[in-house]
Amino acid sequence: MIKLKLSLMMLLQYMMYAVWWVPLAAYLTNLDVSSFEKSMILSSMAIGCIVSPVIGMLADRFFPGQKVLASLNLLNAVMLLLAGTTNQPDLLFIFLLIAMLGYMPSWSLTSSIAMAHIPSEQFPKIRVFGSIGWVASGIFSVIFIRFLGFDFDGTNIPFYCGAAVSIVAVFVNLTLPNTPPPAKGQKGSLIDAFGLRTVELMRDKNFAIFIAFSFLSMIPFAMYYSFFSEFLLNINTKYISITMNWGVLAEMGFLLLVPLAIKKLGLRKVMIFGLIALTIRYFSFYAGGVINQSWMYFIGILIHGLIFGFFYVGGQIYIDKKAPAELKSQAQGFIFLVTFGAGLLVGNFICSELIANFKSDAGYNWNAIWGITTLSSVVLVVAFMLLFKNNDEHLKSR
Repeated sequence: MIKLKLSLMMLLQYMMYAVWWVPLAAYLTNLDVSSFEKSMILSSMAIGCIVSPVIGMLADRFFPGQKVLASLNLLNAVMLLLAGTTNQPDLLFIFLLIAMLGYMPSWSLTSSIAMAHIPSEQFPKIRVFGSIGWVASGIFSVIFIRFLGFDFDGTNIPFYCGAAVSIVAVFVNLTLPNTPPPAKGQKGSLIDAFGLRTVELMRDKNFAIFIAFSFLSMIPFAMYYSFFSEFLLNINTKYISITMNWGVLAEMGFLLLVPLAIKKLGLRKVMIFGLIALTIRYFSFYAGGVINQSWMYFIGILIHGLIFGFFYVGGQIYIDKKAPAELKSQAQGFIFLVTFGAGLLVGNFICSELIANFKSDAGYNWNAIWGITTLSSVVLVVAFMLLFKNNDEHLKSR
């Protein structure tokens, strides 16, 4: 029964986010917001990542985990409801930013709650329901378009769906087994909360190079993560959420390959393959536009799990093996801050400006946009291969 509740917790937690985040860029395009406003709104998640460790630190020390999670999801529900009622960019940014300040700590909090009640080696069996929830969020698109006859992607309806799932999650959270604060009574600091003690590890040249490339990789990565729904809207894709969720569905399989690949190839080669996959993604988008073959777009979508699993999950494993025991958890927080915090924030602004520069009265020049993104990915993977010379034989899985 506990495993069932934990699995449902994970499913709802990722569904409530995916249902509105995936089509967000398409909605902002329909609102005709400026390039800067779009960047700010799409960066609400990244900004939430940057400051949410402080909220997480406070929650870890004072209140039971299930009550904190329920409170955060209630806040998320209220903010998503408000986001659905406005078409003012400044108010939309404020509502989504507050929602993300509450939502982003939930990723680590749900993991902590789960592993407090099951053996850690069984955690992947629970966590996979998060990916299932992300994919299943596409059902809302089908319900509204096919059965109710309403437009869904590119509208404000996903916000209301996210709020509804959040409310359901609140009640589920309150049925979870009691999870006392794991760090109750311990002193905390902002340095520890943001994982900044990990900076000491950057005296190792290879580690510093890894951190730098983790940050830089988010610039081209953001073009898909934050803006791909805008592209799908522009080419008149009917089921945007479902189309993008194919990538998450494939991700489940690719993640299972990560341990085997590390064992056979070593972490350095695995991370290189992840960056090569990033290049293949954008080349498939570019080539699909040039030769007018839309099926090639699905190559870039389906390869998402290979990029995420081999480079970003591989990077988390690299961090775990390089960091000393007393810095492991902080180091994981630091790499999340570097990538989905600062990296995605910078990437969103750069990608938004790139799109704006190739938009005219005649429409978007997506071939130019994907061409530039492809070239930047090529430079990234070549530079990583040349500079990251770490002999990681001792970092292979055992």
